Amino acid sequence: MDHCNSQKQLESRHQNVDLRLSFCVRSKLAIIPQDPFLFSGTVRENLDPCGCHQDSDLLDVLEQCHLCQTIDRMGGLCAEVGEKGKSLSLGQRQLLCLARALLTQAKILCIDEATASVDQKTDKLLQQTIQEKFRDKTVLTIAHRINTIMDSNKVLVMHAGKAVEFDSPAVLCQRDDSLFKKLVYGQPE
Repeated sequence: MDHCNSQKQLESRHQNVDLRLSFCVRSKLAIIPQDPFLFSGTVRENLDPCGCHQDSDLLDVLEQCHLCQTIDRMGGLCAEVGEKGKSLSLGQRQLLCLARALLTQAKILCIDEATASVDQKTDKLLQQTIQEKFRDKTVLTIAHRINTIMDSNKVLVMHAGKAVEFDSPAVLCQRDDSLFKKLVYGQPE
C-alpha cells in the first residue's frame, strides 16, 4: 500500500463520501495535534515516512527543532522511538512532529494546542521554532494559552461555538468590549 497516496471512505446511513485527498493537496498541510502522533519505528521513519529525503535534510530539521543531541543519545536516525514514541518525552514528541512538519515544507501549519502539556522550556522552544521557521507560512493555532497567540497577525475568538471577534491581538486588546481583552487580562466575561 502506498501510504503517501492513500484514500479513506466515510460511510454514513445515507451516503458514501470519498475523503480522498491528493498527495499534492496533503503536502501543503502539516498538522501538529495536541497528542503528538508517532509511528512505531525509527526516528527516520517518523520524520520521513515516504523515504523522500536525504539524511542531511533529516538532521537539519532535527537541529532546527533542538533535537539533535537527544536523537544522537538515542542512537541517531536509526533509533527506535517505540510504540507511540514512548522513548521520548511529550515535549520531544511535539518537537519531532514539528521537525516532520518542517521537512514537508507545508504552506499551512495547523497546531492544535501543541504546547498544552509541555514544560515552559519546551513551550518556548516550540514557539521560537514556529515563529522562525514558519514566518512565511500560514499558521493556524488552536490555543488555550493566550501567550501562544499574542504574536499572531490575527486572532479568531470563539465563544459558545461561534466566531465573535477577529482582528490582531493589539487591536482586540484596545477594545473595551473585547472578549479577547478580558481573557488576556483575566477579567470575568
